Amino acid sequence: MLGNLNKYNIVLASKSPRRQELLKGIGVDFTVLTKGIDENYPARLPLIDVAPFLSLKKAKAFEEAELPENYMVITADTVVIVENEILGKPKDRNDAIRMIHMLSGKVHKVVTGVTVHTKEMTKTFSVISKVTFENLENQEVEYYVDNYRPYDKAGAYGVQEWIGYCGVCNVEGSYFNVMGLPTQKLYKVLKEF
Repeated sequence: MLGNLNKYNIVLASKSPRRQELLKGIGVDFTVLTKGIDENYPARLPLIDVAPFLSLKKAKAFEEAELPENYMVITADTVVIVENEILGKPKDRNDAIRMIHMLSGKVHKVVTGVTVHTKEMTKTFSVISKVTFENLENQEVEYYVDNYRPYDKAGAYGVQEWIGYCGVCNVEGSYFNVMGLPTQKLYKVLKEF
């Protein structure tokens, strides 16, 4: 369906197995190559703009000079926003438990910014989903953290894991966005290249 991409060697700049699975799911062949960047952003940047800002920053790490004409780089960044605070990846067990308690019984936003970058064109967009958590007991939170070790996930949870089955009571918007890649919107953007 994405025959227009045949002229590109596509690079997914993400080590996330979930993003890799989701990109494969929409029929894109790619290789994985990442570059380390500092994930700092301007203090006055509105919170909903942080994820697209960081995805663009990740894409720009692939300098024009080293990006051959037939290459396309796809980058993404996901943030969880609750009570006017961004929850990134937890530092340790206690931080993960703290984050999930902050989400318990509340609605939060998951924002994923995506950048599609070629030598000729760069397109950045973001998708926002709203997720509602049940009130979780401390025992449930500790069970999840100890058994699923969500230290590589924004907001300390993966919606596709136990906590999503048992603790998430509503998702408004893209479920796959909550997993880390808004596949429907990305598919639409890729058709335009």
